[in-house]
Amino acid sequence: MLRSLRVWAPGVTELRPFDPDTAPPTPLSLFTSWFADAVDAGQPEPHTMSLATVDEEGRPDVRIVMLHGADADGWSFGSHATSRKGRALSARPYAALAFYWPALGRQIRVRGTVASAPSHESLADLHARSTGALAAALTGRQSAELSSLEELRQASEAAWRRARENPAEPSGTWTLYRLRPEAVEFFQGDPERRHVRLEYRRTEFGWSKGLLWP
Repeated sequence: MLRSLRVWAPGVTELRPFDPDTAPPTPLSLFTSWFADAVDAGQPEPHTMSLATVDEEGRPDVRIVMLHGADADGWSFGSHATSRKGRALSARPYAALAFYWPALGRQIRVRGTVASAPSHESLADLHARSTGALAAALTGRQSAELSSLEELRQASEAAWRRARENPAEPSGTWTLYRLRPEAVEFFQGDPERRHVRLEYRRTEFGWSKGLLWP
């Protein structure tokens, strides 16, 4: 089955040329441009990304989360401070992100330190989202053991009622996290497998750029 599958099939993926010499001086500018390209290309859910963390015992973990923003303060995402990822980030505040946009044969990898936003910003982030997102946050207990789907149904229904009745209700553990990048890599696939990899590295003088072998 695996051998029968194609990667970047013609008609599905558009492998665009990428000249790293024309890349802007900062990774955020290029990310913004590539993100817009992914949206325009019809890439499903371009705002989802892999988030990799390491817990207090040095064991890695990874999951898919949603990008909440990317600006001068970093790449942001939300979660409960009491969740597995929240506990891991508390113990070791360093993480990596990966975006994959097969419609264009592109990847973006971001690595750096992670910090919690102030509580009022976390609350504003939560209330800027949908009623369902608030209900999910109010359900709480993320990553804790669940005894049955019936227990989840009852807790979720109660949380939905609270979210509808009070759209401004807070969640005590909901946290907005910001990853401040130390390195950002842009990968553009090439039909001849001469993939272009451009890495930005943060220095005391700003950002430097360099190429990596594919």
